[in-house]
Amino acid sequence: MMADTPMVNLTIEGHAVSVPAGTSILEAAKTAGVLIPHYCYHPSLPVAGVCRMCLVEVEKAPKLLPSCATAVAEGQVVHVYSEQALEARKGVLELLLINHPLDCPICDQAGECELQDYTFAEGRQDSRYREPKRFDPVEDFGGDVMYVGNRCILCTRCVRFMEDVHHDPVIEVQDRGDRARIGKAPDNDLTQAWAANVVDLCPVGALLSKDFLNKARAWELDRTASVCNGCSQGCNTVVETRDNVVMRYKPRANDAVNKHFMCDEGRLNYAWLNRPDRITWPHAAGAVTGWEEAIGAAAATLKGKRAHVVVNASLSNETLFALKQLIAKTGGAGYFSVVQGPEAPLPGVADLAVRADRAANATGAELLGFTRTDAPLATLGAGDTLVLVDVALGDHDKDAAARAGAVVVIGTAETQVLAGAAAVLPMTNYVEEEGTFTNLRGRVQRYLQAKATTGAARPAWYILSDVLAALGDGTEYFTASATFDALAKAEPAFGGLSYDTLGLRGATVQRATVTA
Repeated sequence: MMADTPMVNLTIEGHAVSVPAGTSILEAAKTAGVLIPHYCYHPSLPVAGVCRMCLVEVEKAPKLLPSCATAVAEGQVVHVYSEQALEARKGVLELLLINHPLDCPICDQAGECELQDYTFAEGRQDSRYREPKRFDPVEDFGGDVMYVGNRCILCTRCVRFMEDVHHDPVIEVQDRGDRARIGKAPDNDLTQAWAANVVDLCPVGALLSKDFLNKARAWELDRTASVCNGCSQGCNTVVETRDNVVMRYKPRANDAVNKHFMCDEGRLNYAWLNRPDRITWPHAAGAVTGWEEAIGAAAATLKGKRAHVVVNASLSNETLFALKQLIAKTGGAGYFSVVQGPEAPLPGVADLAVRADRAANATGAELLGFTRTDAPLATLGAGDTLVLVDVALGDHDKDAAARAGAVVVIGTAETQVLAGAAAVLPMTNYVEEEGTFTNLRGRVQRYLQAKATTGAARPAWYILSDVLAALGDGTEYFTASATFDALAKAEPAFGGLSYDTLGLRGATVQRATVTA
């Protein structure tokens, strides 16, 4: 907020509030802990004022005012729960429910539906409507989106998103009056890169995800703050799990990174987190062992040898820091490659796109001294110990790996194991641990553990701490936060950062690497 922005003082439900000029009453009320019911309003969309649900009483105003479209004024006194405002919102709810089916027991939105919530809080206890309800068939909108017209309240959030944010207006309000519905343009589907955000924006169960359809109830899900690892943008997400299985991703608001949105590719890229072919137990010399024996075998293989480390560019900063220490200990080198894909910007949001780098932490890897290359095994020398960390080699690379004197695998899946590896150490995937990524703008962001691990897998930074200890390095890390503190102390770019200062919004490194 600019220092010269004038502040406006007003009273909302008896609470004195001071907010910048131009703030809507609805947003001002949030600072007082008052949530004014609303449907069409969304902070990342243009104001429409069509649902009339956010009506409030403002003293000396001749009528109720829509709080989403009314700016604050000096000395205003706002009543959200006055008899007049409550009666008006009760009437709006009654109108919205006239043709709304009693689908709550079978609706995917049940438990997180704003129509349910506000009807329970402020609606009528019974219905006065006795006529048959209107019926509209379910329609496939393409992509991951299904439209259930019976439940639609015509808030137009989806229309405004596609028109004003995605800049691809393929859906609109068709017809008028009681026949009005959302329709899509002929020969057009919601297959755009960011189209599935309309499902998150829908306040009721009218727009549904086909991927999530009938999979779980909202109250069965555990929700954890995380970061998408699908590309270098680093969109903030919520990982939702049930019975230790990832069920879906949803975007988490962060104005500095992704507003309220995430791309379709990222939101549907979670099945691999539930893959059955996990490395579950440590191995040494091809046999299942305990952790102590496997760590000892890895350390013996590395002792006196040059470590040639190849990493996945979506490893956490904490793991990369531990690997940097291993590289320094053995006089080795670290490399990574990044899968490339087409960029797909969201036109209505500055600096938000599906990035060409399909990896979460390439910037972090470069800041910590790893070399980006398309041929990570090109400099592998005869007799070097090859350390693969969450990397699956192709056939050509497997031939090159034969030059190594020995191989140590730290991985998540059986496909990453090379025959004859001296040690195989099972690591957690990123939803089974906590850590940080650094996005392409140098913003360091935390992700939290969303589910329990499989078998005896451990976070890679923890495994490497034990390996370093076995090699005679006295430093041991027992928590991710302690590892990050050591990283921030050792690396000038990360100086001054900690889990506390990062919070769940992140912070930028000292030398922010800006990637085109």
